[in-house]
Amino acid sequence: MKPDNVRGKNLDKKGFEEATRVKYDLNAEYAYDMGYAVSRYLMGLKEGKIVGIKCHKCGRILVPPRAFCEQCYVPIDDFVELSARGRVNTFSISYVKWDASRIEKPEIPAVIELEGASPGVGILHVLGEVDPKDVHVGMEVEAVFKEEKDRKGEITDILYFRPVK
Repeated sequence: MKPDNVRGKNLDKKGFEEATRVKYDLNAEYAYDMGYAVSRYLMGLKEGKIVGIKCHKCGRILVPPRAFCEQCYVPIDDFVELSARGRVNTFSISYVKWDASRIEKPEIPAVIELEGASPGVGILHVLGEVDPKDVHVGMEVEAVFKEEKDRKGEITDILYFRPVK
């Protein structure tokens, strides 16, 4: 039973199908503001550098940079350049891509704790130039950047991390 104060029309099956299959041409443009911390991080990647940020209260050095320290709850803006070297904190050997399709050669995502950053602080990236059976926690690695002319200020400006020889 429909209340008297509700306007509208009951739809039969055909009417429902027509109403739910309307084609729209959308132009969904948007702009995303990354804020000063992530913007500086991405600018650093474009320059072939890894930029972190230091909390002036607790002294932790964080990467990627944040606008505030999540332990001290204070704003931070003291940027520091970090080494492009680090150690594998954790990793996975994946035969499935992000879209759930299977792959023959595995991808090896890893959390890398960079030299100069606080212990336990790292970035997620992929490993390359390494046999999956040789990967281990604590393995020393270094960033491999794209050629300078090809960098755009994106995390993919780092192609991968490879073992330090």
